[in-house]
Amino acid sequence: MYQSNGKIYSLQFILLCLSNALFSASFNMMIPELPAYLSKMGGADYKGYIIGLFTLMAGLSRPFSGKLTDTIGRVPVMIFGSLVCVICSLMYPLVSSVGAFLLLRFFHGFSTGFKPTGTAAYVSDLVPFTRRGEAMGMVGLASTIGMALGPAIGGYMAVRWNINVMFQLSAVFALLSVVILVGMKETLVNKQRFRFSLLKISGNEIFEPLVWSPVIICFLTYFSYGAILTIIPDFSSFLGIANKGVFFTFFTASSIGIRLLAGKVSDRYGRVPVLKISALLMAGSMLMMGLADTGTLLLSAAVVYGIAVGLNSPAITAWTIDLGLPEHRGRALASMYIAMEAGIGLGAYFSAFVYDNKSTNFPATFYLFAVITLLATFYLAFFYKKPLAALKES
Repeated sequence: MYQSNGKIYSLQFILLCLSNALFSASFNMMIPELPAYLSKMGGADYKGYIIGLFTLMAGLSRPFSGKLTDTIGRVPVMIFGSLVCVICSLMYPLVSSVGAFLLLRFFHGFSTGFKPTGTAAYVSDLVPFTRRGEAMGMVGLASTIGMALGPAIGGYMAVRWNINVMFQLSAVFALLSVVILVGMKETLVNKQRFRFSLLKISGNEIFEPLVWSPVIICFLTYFSYGAILTIIPDFSSFLGIANKGVFFTFFTASSIGIRLLAGKVSDRYGRVPVLKISALLMAGSMLMMGLADTGTLLLSAAVVYGIAVGLNSPAITAWTIDLGLPEHRGRALASMYIAMEAGIGLGAYFSAFVYDNKSTNFPATFYLFAVITLLATFYLAFFYKKPLAALKES
């Protein structure tokens, strides 16, 4: 494997963060506008599929991205993920039916099925173990900046000009991400040439059994994220917030603030304690959303939710890498991301089902997902047993 020199803030790392920010902004800028866009096509009853289909494809592609990350290299996998965003963003203005739109959303999921897997493996190659949480926090910070700016920019573009301009700008952001990645040095030492036989996945290549605990926590905590992506745009409009991206700006801004410290905290105090706290905060924020009857209260809940996600993300990624074998790093990360996509996808589907386009159902939807999130803390407190060979996980 590539040997780290003990530093974090190398030119490669900084470029990777910039690429991540652009990639994140690319696909996040359209999320707040897509529910209304689909409704205009006559697909209001399919809002849950906007996130659900996207994450389904992301999850299905994870075993392939994990294997390719461990064989042909981290950089090609990242480039492929960003290129998918370029192509799909340019195709949205060309679709005019609900079926075509949902099919495009499905294929768009390839992007997050590949890019984050390659990115996390690349980072783990670059940095020392003792600063892994900090590094994951900074890469996540870059993604969060993109996540914060993307919806705000997308919402502005859609209101000031039209939604097609937003789609075109999304493609430009993704293309810039690719340009940065093309010149980056590969960190996988014994890489192979791509061949189609590598796309054949055997049963033991789908999931890394050493990372069961991070997988469970990731699944439970990301249920709420699927719900937020699906119903917050409608809830924002219901409470009188004109720009549906504002919630995401507040949420990601608070996440940015906590990420500056969160990774270091998990390096020092352990992954598990940080994950317990983050799950409690996440559940609390969902309760706040259920009680919110003004835009101010909703945005306050967004801040708490952002803090929770900012604590959760670097800790759970670093924990997954801690437990996985170095030669199967891509597989371990893919397993975690499969759980993440499953949580987001099911969260999107069930939130749309419970909400059912009725404003009276908003509170019940948020309360349900608060309970699901609390199960993560319950698991860590009463069921999780630290493996004897675990490396600094708590």
